[in-house]
Amino acid sequence: MRATGSLVKRIVYVYILGVGLFHLYTSVFGSFEAYLQRSLHLSMVFPMAFILYPMRAADKDSPNVPWYDWILAIASTLPGIYIVLNYESITFRMVQVDDVTMAQQVLGTALIFFLLEATRRVVGMPLAIIVAFFAGYMWFGNWMPGVMQGLPFTFPEVIEQIYLTDEGIFSIPLGVSATFVMVFLIFGGFLEKSGVGQYFMDFAQAFTGTSPGGPAKISVVSSALFGSISGAAVANVYGTGTFTIPLMKRIGYPPFFAAAVESVASTGGQIMPPIMGAGAFIMASFLGVPFSDVIIAAVVPAVLYYGAVLLMVHLGALKNNLQGLSEEDLPDKKKVLLQSYKLLPIVALVYMLLSGYSPMLAAAVGILGAWLVSLPDPEHRMGPRKILDAIVAGSRNVPVVCIACAAAGIVVGSVSLTGFGFKFVGLVFSLAQGIPFIALVLIALVSLILGMGLPTTSAYILGAALGVPALAQLGFDPLAAHMFVFYFAIVSNITPPVALAAYAASSLAQSKPTETAIQALKLGILAFMVPFAFCYDLGLLSNAGWVGNSFAVFGGIGALFAMAFAMLGFIKTPIPMWQRYVFGAAAILCLWPLVAVKLAGVALTAAAAMLWSRKVATAA
Repeated sequence: MRATGSLVKRIVYVYILGVGLFHLYTSVFGSFEAYLQRSLHLSMVFPMAFILYPMRAADKDSPNVPWYDWILAIASTLPGIYIVLNYESITFRMVQVDDVTMAQQVLGTALIFFLLEATRRVVGMPLAIIVAFFAGYMWFGNWMPGVMQGLPFTFPEVIEQIYLTDEGIFSIPLGVSATFVMVFLIFGGFLEKSGVGQYFMDFAQAFTGTSPGGPAKISVVSSALFGSISGAAVANVYGTGTFTIPLMKRIGYPPFFAAAVESVASTGGQIMPPIMGAGAFIMASFLGVPFSDVIIAAVVPAVLYYGAVLLMVHLGALKNNLQGLSEEDLPDKKKVLLQSYKLLPIVALVYMLLSGYSPMLAAAVGILGAWLVSLPDPEHRMGPRKILDAIVAGSRNVPVVCIACAAAGIVVGSVSLTGFGFKFVGLVFSLAQGIPFIALVLIALVSLILGMGLPTTSAYILGAALGVPALAQLGFDPLAAHMFVFYFAIVSNITPPVALAAYAASSLAQSKPTETAIQALKLGILAFMVPFAFCYDLGLLSNAGWVGNSFAVFGGIGALFAMAFAMLGFIKTPIPMWQRYVFGAAAILCLWPLVAVKLAGVALTAAAAMLWSRKVATAA
C-alpha cells in the first residue's frame, strides 16, 4: 500500500470515511437494489485501488501519486456513474434482445480494463491472468481446439454479460462485498480501536501462558479469536505473530516450529465462527441460506482443528521439556475476568446472527457494542476522532476483497455463459471414473492450486464455480460441497510449495520457509482430513440430527487425539514408528461415516494410548 504524503493522506482519509459512512448507512437503513448497490460499491472502491496501490511495487514508498493514477482513479468511476444515471433503462432492457449501445460497449470495455489493472495492483498478477483468460474465452473460445472449444459470442453479447447484468462483474460475490463484508470490516476496525482485540490477546496470555509451551498456546488461542474477526491468514500472522513468535522462541521452540504454529493458528481463523472471512458470506449467498446456517455448520470442524493444534503444541512442549511463562510476565487473571464485558459485542453479534437478523444489522449492533464497551477503559475510550479512525481503518481494507470479488465475477459470468463449467464437470467425471472419492481428491487439488496463487475469497469463488456442480451431481450435500472447497482454498495457505501464511510467519521467525511450511502441514493435518469426512458424514456439520451429530463429534475427538499422537510421536515418552502408524489408521477410522467403524477407531485410539502409558509407568 502506498505511503502517501500529508495532503493526499488527508484527502484519502476523508474519502475513505465517506465510503465507510455510506456503507454504514445502507447497513442500518437498507441497501439499494442489488445491481445499483454493487455498481456504487465498485465505483467507490476503484479510486482507493489506484491511489493506495501504486502501478509498480517499487513505488510504494513514494509519497507522490503520479498524474496517471489520478486519471485512472477518476476515469474508473465513469462506468458506475453511467449505471446510476441510466439505472432505470438498464434495469428494464431485455437481455439478448435490446441492442448494446456504442457507449455501453466502450464503458464496458473500459470497466474490464480498469478491473484487470486494479486486480493486478491490489490482488496480484495470478488472478489478473486468470480473469483475462476467462474474459477472452467468451470472445475467442469458439476458435480453441478440442474439448476447450466454446460457443461463439459477439463482442456486444460479452459486454452485456459482464457489464449490463448481475451475472458478470456485478454478480453475487461483489454483492457480498458491497453489503456484508464492508460493514464487518468496519466492525473489525471498531474492535481494534475499542481494545477488544487487545483483550483477546490478554485473555489468551492469562489463561494459557503458564502451562507447558504457554507462548505457543497463546498463539493458538489468540489467533483463533483474532482470526475470527480478521478473516485473513497473512494479516492474522502479522497481527499476532509479532508478539507470539518471539515468546515461543524465548522458551526454546525452534524458529521453524514457532512459525509453523503461528501460521496454522492464523490460517484457521478463516474457518472459526462467527465471522470467518468474506468467503463464508459468499457461501451463504451461493447456497441461498442464512449466514447463521454456515456458522453452525462450521463450529465442530473449527473446534476440532484448533483442538488438534493445541494438543500437538502441548505434546511438543512436553516432548522437548519446554516450560511456560511466569505469572509475573502475564496479565492478571482477575483483571482479565473483570474486563470480560469487552466480549459483549461478539456475544451480541452471535446472538443476532443466530436469531435470524441480517448480518449487516448484526454487525451494526456489534459496532455500537464495541463503542459502548470502550467507554469504561480510559486507554481505549472512543471519542469522535477514534470513531472516525475506526471507520477509516476498517474501510481501508476493502479494496482487496472488493476487487477480488469483482474480478471473480468475470470468471463466474464466463463459466455461466460459455458452458465451461459443464466441460469441467465432464472432465472430473471422466478422470474420476464415477468414483466419488476420486472426484473429491481432484476438486481438493484444484482448490489447493487456486489458493496457492489467489486470496482465499477468489480461490473459493473459482473453486465453487468449477467444482461444486461436479460434487452436487455425485450426490454430495450442497453445504458440504461448498464447505469442502472453502476448506481447501484456506489450507492452501499452509500447503507447500506456495504456503503464504507459513512464509509470512517464517519471515517473522527468521526460519527456513520450506521447513516451516512442512511443519505447518503436519500441525494442520486434520484440516485436510475433516473435509473428506464431512462430505460423507453430515454430523460434523451439525446437520444430521442429535444422534448423528453426537457420534460425529465423538469420532472427531478420537481423530483429534489419534492424529496428534501420530504426528508428534509422543505420549509421556516417544512412541515407536509402528505405533504412530496405528494411531494414523485409527484417526481415519474415527472419521469413517459408519458408526461401528467410528467406535472401533475411538476404541483403538484409547486402547493404544492406555497400553503405551501403562508400559511407560511399568518401565519407570
